[in-house]
Amino acid sequence: MTNLDDILKSRRDTRHFTQDVVPDEVLEKALQAGHWAPSVGLTDATKYYTIKSAVLKKAIKNLFLDYDEKAIALTDNQQQKRDYKALKLEAIEEAPLGLVICYDRSVLDNFTIGTVGSSEAIKFSSVCAAQNIWLSLTEQGYSMGWVSILNYYQFKQLLGLPENIEPLGYFCVGKPATDYDKQPMLQQLNWKQKQENPVVEEITVFHQSRVKTTTFKVKNEVESALFAKALQHKIDQKTKPTGSLGVLELLAKQIGIVFQKLEPKIVQPHIVVFAADHGIANHCVSAYPQDVTRQMVTNFLDGGAAINVFCKQHSIQLLIIDAGVNYDFPTNTNLISAKIGKGTQSFLYSAAMSRTELQLCYSKGSKIVASIAKTGSNCIGFGEMGIGNTATASVLMSIILALPIEDCVGRGTGIDDEKLIQKINILNRCLDNYEGAADLDSKLAYFGGFEIMQMVGGMLQAKEQSMLILVDGFIGSVAFLIAFKKNPFILKNAIFCHSSAEQGHQKILDYLDVRSVLQLDLRLGEGTGCAIAFPIIQSAVAFLNDMASFESAGVNTKEI
Repeated sequence: MTNLDDILKSRRDTRHFTQDVVPDEVLEKALQAGHWAPSVGLTDATKYYTIKSAVLKKAIKNLFLDYDEKAIALTDNQQQKRDYKALKLEAIEEAPLGLVICYDRSVLDNFTIGTVGSSEAIKFSSVCAAQNIWLSLTEQGYSMGWVSILNYYQFKQLLGLPENIEPLGYFCVGKPATDYDKQPMLQQLNWKQKQENPVVEEITVFHQSRVKTTTFKVKNEVESALFAKALQHKIDQKTKPTGSLGVLELLAKQIGIVFQKLEPKIVQPHIVVFAADHGIANHCVSAYPQDVTRQMVTNFLDGGAAINVFCKQHSIQLLIIDAGVNYDFPTNTNLISAKIGKGTQSFLYSAAMSRTELQLCYSKGSKIVASIAKTGSNCIGFGEMGIGNTATASVLMSIILALPIEDCVGRGTGIDDEKLIQKINILNRCLDNYEGAADLDSKLAYFGGFEIMQMVGGMLQAKEQSMLILVDGFIGSVAFLIAFKKNPFILKNAIFCHSSAEQGHQKILDYLDVRSVLQLDLRLGEGTGCAIAFPIIQSAVAFLNDMASFESAGVNTKEI
């Protein structure tokens, strides 16, 4: 078979194979065809693994069967269930050869041409390689079947693949035993008919991007002097010397005022971790490569991070938000997708995001918090994850507080003295290069981060919902600082959970004239400070609601 059209038309996703062994020369020719496929930036990111072990095939088959049951449960009706069960969707054990086609994400640790708009371009290159392999096998009288109904995390663990290697799936290779009358299998079995011709539509109209500007209510709040007096009287009448519970008394009064109740209760507390990547991370401002953002989000989803541990310890609901990670997470993960893009652009040379994307950040962050408030929750903490985001936050702090960048920059993930100087120099260049408008939103778009701006939108929405707002460390406080500039009354709702080891954090707290609950030299982010401070906040509520008063305890106040 030499005619390209004939080869293309006869290529099939094969599920029935003979027991004929696949000759080495057939596989070598097919893999060479895969190697000739387009490769973004000439990365050679596509990797191959072959599998012949019957034991390994059996284990992979079991992974398939587990997810196949989940697929059956997603069918629409009983007839569709029966039709689905009748299909032969894999030949993992029957096919003489297993092939795992992967792409290597570590190539993204360095600048790669063609991946600026989407890191998934390396995946697309591997898909091109898979198609070439398929066509080469077809031309040689062999074929391949693509098995993608798998838990990819378990699949990688089973094969012992490195963290940076991502499989497209499991491919069954061999000599086809059935040709389905030259029709695709699903079509032959009446599952679905494939259209004869491709669908093509010409776009002739320029569509202007329409993103609704998100507005937040800013109303003058006059605190009820009578209610505040009643609340203070209740605190002072507890069986203790006046002021002896220190910060707990201040917290109790603040929480009572936020909820406008003499017996406030914290209901369904949440911590929301927003994650995104930053273009500035490509300029060595962090001790870790950008791909660690993706790895840590996976760790959150697996329950293995510090924030998971602390939220579980204190019965806090944890939500993970993909605000703009440079990766496409599987749709079956417990992740809220609010992705604006696959990381911001580097603000060393251009705007991190557009004004439209900035508005999308406000909108998405606001909607996430509004949906949480609808569940009855009245307390929310904000966390973040994003390699390079201390650099972004430092620049934003410098702009808003009109401070030299040297007074704002810290060590972030733990960079040494040499890298700290390099980080300061790079960020000074970024500020010097700015030639945009002087208004705040123009600067926020130019220097911002997707997760930071979504936190801003979320915090402002939490204020509208009269929620208690728990502020974490340096980056969370920068987000709050922006929210404060948009609505100064938000300060009444905020509890600052800890003083970060980042040098800029205490300067922000001093500017806002607030005091943190804890000082533990934390600099992890993730909202960990919020979770650790939460039991202290609960203690403030507990003493206000449950501690006896002088009157109820029959204590003579003159003896205190």
